[in-house]
Amino acid sequence: MNNFQVFIENYGLSFFYFKIILGFSLSFLITYVSIPTIIKISRRKNLMDEPGARSSHLLLIPNLGGVAFFFSLGVCAPIFAYELFERYKFLFASFIILFFVGVMDDIMVLRAYKKLVAQILVSALMVIGSDVRIRSLFGLFGVYEINYYISIFFSILTFIILINAFNLIDGIDGLAGSYTLVTSGIFGISFYRLGSANDPLVILCAIIIAASFGFLIYNLSNKRSSKIFMGDTGSMILGFLLAFTGISFIDIFIAKRDEVFYHLQSAPVIAVAILILPIIDTFTVIITRLYHGKSIFSADKNHIHHKLLNLGLTHRRSTAYIIGYFLMIILIVYLLRHLDVNFLLLIVLALGFLGAYLPILLLKFKKD
Repeated sequence: MNNFQVFIENYGLSFFYFKIILGFSLSFLITYVSIPTIIKISRRKNLMDEPGARSSHLLLIPNLGGVAFFFSLGVCAPIFAYELFERYKFLFASFIILFFVGVMDDIMVLRAYKKLVAQILVSALMVIGSDVRIRSLFGLFGVYEINYYISIFFSILTFIILINAFNLIDGIDGLAGSYTLVTSGIFGISFYRLGSANDPLVILCAIIIAASFGFLIYNLSNKRSSKIFMGDTGSMILGFLLAFTGISFIDIFIAKRDEVFYHLQSAPVIAVAILILPIIDTFTVIITRLYHGKSIFSADKNHIHHKLLNLGLTHRRSTAYIIGYFLMIILIVYLLRHLDVNFLLLIVLALGFLGAYLPILLLKFKKD
């Protein structure tokens, strides 16, 4: 215990809670203060998001909000959750790589294969270099402990899918930021309940939540001069962090089984439920494109948020509907967490696909 920690605790405040409060406050402040400068530079240099086939906007809007996320996380995480960078040696290097590739793509638009190479590299660094991987499926599909090499492949694939899936939900105002905020809150509470060994992960989640708050103030602004998108820089970094926290959540019940007060058999399914929005959205889009004979990489407006916009909902109401439905799934899964793991996964997927296709049914009913 260092002198500063002793000083803080002498005044009756736990050093852990002190780091959460200060980390949260500084993260919010950095994001909130830096975004106006980013907007100003983006407008001056014409670094704007141009409406395209996937876009739900008609105006040119700055799309470098992810720079503020990186700035906030890059400053606060090494200070207040420094143990993470001791435990996971390649975590900061992964931040840097995703930041560089994301900014390049937001400014110049990189080819898909170049982004994929970077994502594979980052995922391999974390899975192989930092040993962040899915080691067991807890009986899901009859599989328990996974072979080391299969575990590496499966974990790298999970990182890549979630990074890209998160990018796909960033299509309307507030959705990606709100989803990050809620998901990080759920993971943060879970890590807190699972023991003090996970304190750095709790602090990381608090830092992400604060940065999301700071970003949403501008992302949801009605003033065009204050509006900003997170761009690929933000979506890749946040998608990566959600994959990291999701896999870490599952891994706690395997690698640190003796440190938690119970063994949650349904941990992988709960992680899927928390990350269900980008997973289901990606699968429904792929299924729709294949059904219509299109390439799975083609641009279209078949995402869940596009379907809600077609119903006449605003961006904010669409976001509220999606987040509300997502929270309902989390609550149901939590209440049913002791069911058979395979049956519970079936419930999660059924609810997920129901939420994805319900707007289509409502639109057909509305037209009739």
